[in-house]
Parts: sequence; C-alpha cells; structure tokens
Amino acid sequence: MVSSEYERGIAARFATFDLDGNGSIDREDFSAAAKAVLAEFGTAARSDKGQALYGGAEAFWQGMAGIADRDGDQRITREEFVNGAVKRLRDNPERFAEIARPFLHAALDVADTDGVGAATVENVTRVLTALGVPGERARAAAAALDADGDGTVGEADVVPAFARYFTVPD
Repeated sequence: MVSSEYERGIAARFATFDLDGNGSIDREDFSAAAKAVLAEFGTAARSDKGQALYGGAEAFWQGMAGIADRDGDQRITREEFVNGAVKRLRDNPERFAEIARPFLHAALDVADTDGVGAATVENVTRVLTALGVPGERARAAAAALDADGDGTVGEADVVPAFARYFTVPD
C-alpha cells in the first residue's frame, strides 16, 4: 500500500508539470515547456531542434495521458497524477523515463549549443530555470547531474535522474 507520506511527496511534484497553475496537467503545459526552453536559447520553433522539442513534448503528454488520464478528459488532475501515473510507475521508474525520453533528448539537444552531444551544466541550469525551477535549486540540480564532473550533462545522466525524481519522493 502506498503511504500518505509517499502520496504527499509525489503530489508536490504535480506543480512541476502544471505550468499554468490551473490545477490540471494538459497538452498546453507540455507545449508551454517546449516554448519556454526554445525561448531561453533563441531557437526557432520551426527549426529541426524546435520541431523535435515540440514532438517530444507531445509524445511525453501522450504517454502521461495514457497512464494517468483515467476519465479521458485530456486533463490530469492532482488525484489522477498521484493515483494513476505515479502509483503505477513507482515500481518501474524506467517506464516513466521512456515516456519522458523524447522530450529530454530534444531539450538537451537545444541546450547543446556547441554540438558536442551533451549540454554544459550552465545550459542545463538554463533549461531547468526556463521550466520554472528556482535559480539556486536549478544550479544544484544541474551540477548533480554531472556525475563524472566533466562539466557536461548527457541523456544517460538526465533520463534516470528525471525518472527517480518524479517517481520516488525525497
């Protein structure tokens, strides 16, 4: 059985997705996330990177809706998020990672401004800040993602960490 402490911890993650603060997660929240990242890096929505990011956002939304939108209204409430998505994914965070992977991959590609196949810690901080993570917290999270200390963050660093954060409360 899932503890109420666990549910409270996961429910706090809900706001990360509810970018417009309207009490539900919907397609527009995922589009807004893509738009914010593109704006931060001055990347055109119609560019290859922009289209990949919007496509990743749509895939992420579809995956989340498929798991959590229990009533089929194209909105995920806090209750659906906790009861539908997270409880079902708690024992399999890799599944959540696979749902998020297209968006995360494309966001890292936008942040990889020098084309080396990974984003700098500074640029990952910019992505996180664009997504609403407060400054110091974004810097600490980005630095923690650089496990080998080389100053860059790649998909292999981000995807598992993202899954753990959203399926296992602190």
